[in-house]
Amino acid sequence: MEDVLEEYRRPYDPQRPRVCLDETTKQLVGEVAVPVPASPGQVARYDYEYERKGVATLFMMFEPLAGRREVAVTERRTRKDYAECLRHLSDEVYPEAEVIVLIQDNLNIHSAASLYEAFPPEEARRLAGRFEFHYTPKHGSWLNMAEIEFSILGRQCLSRRIDKVDVLCREIQAWEEARNASGKTVDWHFTTEDARIKLSKLYPSID
Repeated sequence: MEDVLEEYRRPYDPQRPRVCLDETTKQLVGEVAVPVPASPGQVARYDYEYERKGVATLFMMFEPLAGRREVAVTERRTRKDYAECLRHLSDEVYPEAEVIVLIQDNLNIHSAASLYEAFPPEEARRLAGRFEFHYTPKHGSWLNMAEIEFSILGRQCLSRRIDKVDVLCREIQAWEEARNASGKTVDWHFTTEDARIKLSKLYPSID
């Protein structure tokens, strides 16, 4: 925990961009009955029944100090999907950076080993050297600022039924572009000193 909190105190450095990465799923849901649109004096109506259309995985890559986020939509959440996100960050988003500081949880796919499953050894080694990995503790994923962005994405963009992946991608891209243009960042206040006081029960007792 303190490792992540100390990293959050580091000032912005374009040569060492700090990226928070997390993933979630979105259930694709279709309508069984045609919705009735809103009209004067009448709210829109939707049937409570729905049709499941599968699940999509969303990878959030968020640089809080720069107010920049990207969301990748995939069919699955595999090591190869994760590795492709890292390649995208390395070669397309931050090609000039010395190292990319990555904040993430301890999910089994969140390691350099995933790169070796997705790419030839030489390429995997090159990409692994581009990242510095920092992990949130078990039951401490709330320390990952990407979760804040997922919460906002859910409220602003995904709080309705979406039945097709291409529609989901268009909606997310529009949200992403608008939010990036606004330059929204995260004003993080929780520090190591706060953790030692408020979460003192998590620390060992020394007699």
